Amino acid sequence: MMSDKPVADTIELRPFATFRAMLWRELKLAFRRPSDLINPLFFFAIVVTLFPVAVSPLPDVLKVLGPGVVWVAVLLAALLPLNGLFGQDHEDGTLEHYVLSGQSLVAMCFAKIVALWLVSVLPLVIVSAVVAQSYLLPSSVVPILVTSLSLGGYSLCALGAVAAGLTVGVQRASALIALLVLPLMIPVIIFGARAVSLAAVEASLSGALDMLLAIAILTSLFAPIATAAAVRISLE
Repeated sequence: MMSDKPVADTIELRPFATFRAMLWRELKLAFRRPSDLINPLFFFAIVVTLFPVAVSPLPDVLKVLGPGVVWVAVLLAALLPLNGLFGQDHEDGTLEHYVLSGQSLVAMCFAKIVALWLVSVLPLVIVSAVVAQSYLLPSSVVPILVTSLSLGGYSLCALGAVAAGLTVGVQRASALIALLVLPLMIPVIIFGARAVSLAAVEASLSGALDMLLAIAILTSLFAPIATAAAVRISLE
């Protein structure tokens, strides 16, 4: 049987090969646990379905509040898998193996971030394009919604990975991760919802999208390094 470990004990891989092997492993493991894929979708569906019932089903209200509701629902749903990002690897000792293997821990953490985005955020982004129609958003706004959620969701995964690394081995770390990540996500939510709102009134939105892109690039550069350092500190 082929092992799920991305690196061999005696072979040192280059960072790109380590990244590719870890990404493939994480995707395989994700599809072996369907609940990890379905739970965020269920949570998102419940939030966006109940909100109009609790507030108002009037079209004018939905058009105004829709972008913010969808954004917050996606980000909250994407928080659910963060606790398991390193949890299972820590429980079975695989995480210690990664640290001691001599492979690039930064590349491994980067692969985990990308895999988390592909498995947890991307399905939510696709579903949000359908939900946008129920909130009476114009069809021309949907591409902006998808783009902003993709960028913002990646930033959430990157920042969430740092928080998950800091809380490795902590019991009931989900609440702590949320407390660490949500304040950092406020600028992303503001720019993301603003971009969709501006698109709805056909105003210029380049500034909002540029900020989301800049945040995503910065988190891509620094979050894997910070996550690797956080994991090492947590295991010491």
